Amino acid sequence: MKNKWYWVYKHVLIGPFLRLYNRPWSEGMDNIPAEGAAIVASNHQSVMDSFYFPLMCPRQLTFIAKAEYFTTPGLAGRFKKWFFSSVGQVPIERGTDSAADGMMVVARRILEAGDLFGIYPEGTRSPDGRIYRGRTGMARVAMETGADVIPVGMIDSRKANPIGTIFPRPCRVGVKVGKPVNPHEWAYKRGLDPKDHATVREFTDFIMAQLAEMTGQPYVDVYASDVKKSLAAGHGYPEGADPHTA
Repeated sequence: MKNKWYWVYKHVLIGPFLRLYNRPWSEGMDNIPAEGAAIVASNHQSVMDSFYFPLMCPRQLTFIAKAEYFTTPGLAGRFKKWFFSSVGQVPIERGTDSAADGMMVVARRILEAGDLFGIYPEGTRSPDGRIYRGRTGMARVAMETGADVIPVGMIDSRKANPIGTIFPRPCRVGVKVGKPVNPHEWAYKRGLDPKDHATVREFTDFIMAQLAEMTGQPYVDVYASDVKKSLAAGHGYPEGADPHTA
């Protein structure tokens, strides 16, 4: 599942500029296996997360991306579509009945090819930089396939690319890569059945706690999408998510 544009992006078109402009740094990149399948689970701070991590990662990986990135009108929209398509990103229609099944099919195809499958467990960008409750899709893929999960913490990518901005700001961005976690070994050590939904939920929470620790960001046990809906409706932060009362 190799894409010729991936090398061009990293080494010719965009990568050299981002390396100079944002001076990205990384830690733990040796936790990415030299070969073989694995799931990369990252917190989601900005659209540019899908630029910075592939830039620093020694291997090509494929992230699932929301379909809107491929359908936005205008010049910016065309650029987004070109970029995400050229580096092998796969669009997923969120909020549909078939979204979960579609993600599983895509994930299995990538992992069975021995490649890296990238996913943002929060399901959407954090509205304020904190780590929000994870959706269970990542854990479902892990438990069903047995593929290792590698937690990745994005640092300050939100400062470089705040929600609503297109061109990044000259802010340093960091990438922390944690040690791989085998989902089945993790479950068996705790006396859990990998096939149980409760195990999937608990594993999701475990990975999100890892991301909070790696990034130094507080964990919020509320879905980021629910927070965004509440804020957009003018209702403020929902209960349990208000940063002023945490």
